[in-house]
Amino acid sequence: METIHKIGRRKTAVARVYVSKGKGKITVNHRDFNEYFPTATLQYKVKQPFSMTSNEDNFDVNVNVYGGGITGQAEAIRLALARAMCEVDAENRAVLKPEGLLTRDPRMVERKKFGQKKARKKFQFSKR
Repeated sequence: METIHKIGRRKTAVARVYVSKGKGKITVNHRDFNEYFPTATLQYKVKQPFSMTSNEDNFDVNVNVYGGGITGQAEAIRLALARAMCEVDAENRAVLKPEGLLTRDPRMVERKKFGQKKARKKFQFSKR
């Protein structure tokens, strides 16, 4: 099996994932996975596609991720890994789709409008 390249996005985070046969080593931006994502919640999010398809120790993953915050980056990686698992085996799609791991979350930050404080908040209104 050659390397599988997939892209995942969430908010402004973009993750490029390269999956190849291996022992389960995950590298994010040339750093160890546990060092890059220190909390257990984020580590769980990233590993979710592997645990659901029971492929925890079958693949080595190299990730380049930029933009957004740490949670958005973790979810972008999760989407890319879920897409890669579907390419590895088409049967995985039936497991990942009901959990919503193959859906690109469309929610983005609403832009600030002119004449207002923020996207929806207005300046204080004075009647008199």
